[in-house]
Amino acid sequence: MNVDRRAVLQVGGLVAVGGVVAACSSGSSSEQSSAAAPTQAGTAAASSATAGGSAAAGSVALTPVADVPVGGGVILPDAAVVVTQPKEGDIKAFSAICTHQGCLVGSVENNEIVCPCHGSKFSATDGSVLQGPATQPLAAAPVAVSGGNVVLNG
Repeated sequence: MNVDRRAVLQVGGLVAVGGVVAACSSGSSSEQSSAAAPTQAGTAAASSATAGGSAAAGSVALTPVADVPVGGGVILPDAAVVVTQPKEGDIKAFSAICTHQGCLVGSVENNEIVCPCHGSKFSATDGSVLQGPATQPLAAAPVAVSGGNVVLNG
């Protein structure tokens, strides 16, 4: 299952992801369908636009800050975003689409974002490639913290 390009663009601020999704659709369908299975958390987060009334117009509440572990992260498949907290209070977000072949990243542990398809690893701090086969970093997503939520600005 490929991530729908229009859905990614509608989330806002991830124009770079749209190009990656279009360019990276050559992985096997079994790898992509198992990696891109939506979760309830991702569905709820993507549909909770401007939760709490404190977010700016055009922004989307992704997840509560409390749900993002320090040194780890939360993958939101429906929004195609991975939110990380490399150190206490330092919230980052990136495209959740691996730059190698367009698979959805699968986990965030020890400040590394890991793609389950071919083993690429990215920094949870800046999205840079730590281990290939990916050669391009994950695109940063513009986020802020508002009302206890991580909010995607767009």
